[in-house]
Amino acid sequence: MTEKDLLLASLREFRGAMLFKLDGLSDAEMRTPMTPTGTNLLGLVKHLAGLEYGYLGEVFGRPAPEHMSWVDDGSVWDGADMWVAEGETTAYIVGLYERACAHADETIEALDLDAVGTVPWWPESRREASLRMLVLRMIGETARHAGHADIVRELLDGAGGQYPGDSSFPADADAAWWREYVAKIRDAAQQ
Repeated sequence: MTEKDLLLASLREFRGAMLFKLDGLSDAEMRTPMTPTGTNLLGLVKHLAGLEYGYLGEVFGRPAPEHMSWVDDGSVWDGADMWVAEGETTAYIVGLYERACAHADETIEALDLDAVGTVPWWPESRREASLRMLVLRMIGETARHAGHADIVRELLDGAGGQYPGDSSFPADADAAWWREYVAKIRDAAQQ
């Protein structure tokens, strides 16, 4: 495997984990803010779609082939990419993310990792970045937000793991097992 293959495989793994967090949830559950700052699953996917189109598209002269209203009107800078507005369907947001990822993959496959792009929203003194650097940034962004999604999903319905069947806990762990486990952690924290 080449370095590019390894980087792309890692990015794709975290993308898959992100989308897995939506499985089996209602639209309302995917949109519900679960933290004091409004973090919600579908908003995380929407945010990542914009980052994929930006860092692994626009920066290298490959702008998104579709318009995103929150980018066009500038409300992205006020957090409009972190939640799903009325009229933005789940199918649209998930499709947007899938299209953005495919667009980003085309950029990665077409360019050398040392190719340099310009990130217009970064400070002028450090706007130039290599494809390698920006693929690593997207791996970090996607992994970070997949971690947020892990917690949000757990708050919604207790589901954990990066992908189906991924858990280091007993398969038969029920509510009583979890209460006992959490009590043990709480007791240790209070020691």
